[in-house]
Amino acid sequence: MPRYMDIKRGMTGITAEQLDEVHRADRAAEREEGVHFEHVWADPRSGTVFCLSEAPSEEAVRRAHERAGHPVDEIHPVSLSV
Repeated sequence: MPRYMDIKRGMTGITAEQLDEVHRADRAAEREEGVHFEHVWADPRSGTVFCLSEAPSEEAVRRAHERAGHPVDEIHPVSLSV
């Protein structure tokens, strides 16, 4: 299944607990769209959150995040890794 890295902005000052809440909300919404959210990272200083997922499409990633209550700003296919 394809992998995607999405980016959310505007979460300046996010704490580890808040990041965990965001990830749990995403995980609760993933099944309906056939998405699996694998991992999430954040930079509290810039307010940027990065999320890695496996999904059938970019649109499925977008819909799952919207269901969870945090729309994404960007989605990028991750087609190469080493």
